[in-house]
Amino acid sequence: MNIKALTIHLARAEKRRAQVEVLSSVLPFPSAIIDAVDGRLISEQERCRFYRPYLYRPFYPFTLSDNEVACFLSHRTAWQTIVNDNLDAALILEDDAAVDEHFSASLTLALASLKQGDFIRFPVRDGREYGRLIARAESTSLIEPICPGLGMVAQLISRDAAIKLLKASERVDRPVDVFLQMTWMTAVVPKSVVPSGVQEISACLGGSTLKQDKTWLSKCRHEILRPIYRTKIARYAKAAARHRDCSPSNHENDRNAYSHFHASSN
Repeated sequence: MNIKALTIHLARAEKRRAQVEVLSSVLPFPSAIIDAVDGRLISEQERCRFYRPYLYRPFYPFTLSDNEVACFLSHRTAWQTIVNDNLDAALILEDDAAVDEHFSASLTLALASLKQGDFIRFPVRDGREYGRLIARAESTSLIEPICPGLGMVAQLISRDAAIKLLKASERVDRPVDVFLQMTWMTAVVPKSVVPSGVQEISACLGGSTLKQDKTWLSKCRHEILRPIYRTKIARYAKAAARHRDCSPSNHENDRNAYSHFHASSN
């Protein structure tokens, strides 16, 4: 298969450049750098054209920062690269990713299981996701989580999945990892390989580029609303998963599950 490794890197994050080079040297694919969109340079017009709050239920209760908008746009650039370069798939990484001795087995299982339409995550936190077992090789498992975890540190994305995600994300109302939990909107059902062998090492590279200062009041609001939103998204995810169990060959029908669930919740 025609596969590349695409590492999303923000040019001004100079402390991360060495890690990008490390990733390029250890990955078994040709590597390229995706220039990340800089949140400091996003115009208000560009922000408003792409981001609009409260588009989809369950409503996301927080306003996206410019850095979060830029992060989403950066991943869309990577998805578009898959399409433009006519790749079968790409391993997309953020520039704070690091791999350990388990990664080879995880990547081997992911590649052996990869089909067009697949989006396979490499979670940085083990034991957080549960779902249907897809494949297993020794101590490594590929699962279809009921509700995918957060984070976009590393993913193996097929061309067909990239096309669907680009279409679904022409305008958004939440961060990219939260968006990907809405399988009923994207028609892309993420899978996860565990343990992944991938770590997130931003603390060793100068901290997160998405970090934003919050007031005491905004922190309190976040702590109150975050678990409420997570409960809601879990309910939608379970409804979509039940529908897939009834029609496992047609994930496009997740939209029907969404419509049915939304109607029954009003």
